[in-house]
Parts: sequence; structure tokens; C-alpha cells
Amino acid sequence: MLLADTTTVVSWRARPRSFVALMGLYESNFIRLGWLAGNLQELSGRYASSVGDDCDLVLTVTERSPYTSTVNLTYLLPEAHGPVRCPDLPVRIYHDAHLVEVQLPAAGPRRGSPERELDQRWARNMMLNKWLEYCVERGHRFSSRTERSAGA
Repeated sequence: MLLADTTTVVSWRARPRSFVALMGLYESNFIRLGWLAGNLQELSGRYASSVGDDCDLVLTVTERSPYTSTVNLTYLLPEAHGPVRCPDLPVRIYHDAHLVEVQLPAAGPRRGSPERELDQRWARNMMLNKWLEYCVERGHRFSSRTERSAGA
């Protein structure tokens, strides 16, 4: 398993926003989520990370199977009427392929062009990639010692 996304080999044929580049971005997301949460295959329940001068970060496992997991990753923004979840991202982990992607919202049939679909996936996953990097830089980490409950 790669520990640094800077060592990820990217094909010389990959153009920015191409399918090949998108798969490289998914691989980078897998590595960066691993920086936060450790072994992604062992995740279960709910985890919280609190660091000074930043919002609480929460990861909740919503679905598990042998080859994939779905987690929800969110910041809890403090508000007078209670915390607001933003961003609130459903994230799919492909354990066997070592890929992580932001899940698309459940919608009807896709009517856009394949290029538009690729651009949308690129934008969502680039945002996740940068957010994961930011969270790690802020000092966030999930571990078995953080808030965890199987039913949460």
C-alpha cells in the first residue's frame, strides 16, 4: 500500500479531468483518507476528531461489505441553534482497488454528456482531496480512541 500520494504513478497519457486522471485522484483520496483514519477496511461505527481552533470532524460508517464501505464525512459547524453539518459528504471506499470517491447524489437518469459527468466527478473529488489534506494539516486523526459506537 502506498503511504504518500506523491509516489502515485500517473500515466503520461493522463490529461487533467480525463478518466485516467480521475482514477489517480480517487487513489490519492484513498491515501489521504488513510492518513486520517488508518486502515480503512477496519472502520466501523462513528469517529470524531477535535483539534483546537477547528471544527469537529466526524466520520460515520453507513454501509460495509467485503470490498466496499460507505462513510459519511462531515464538519460540525457551531451555530446558535446547534451544529450544522457542512460539508456533509457520502464517500465510497473501494478496499480492493484502493480508491475513494465522493458518491453522486441519487437522482434520475443522467441526462448530461459524459464530459459534463466527468467534470462534475472531478470537481467533487478534487474538493474532497483538498479537504482531506487540509484536515490532516490541521491535526485531525481518527483512531480507536476517538468517539466510536457501533449503532451511531
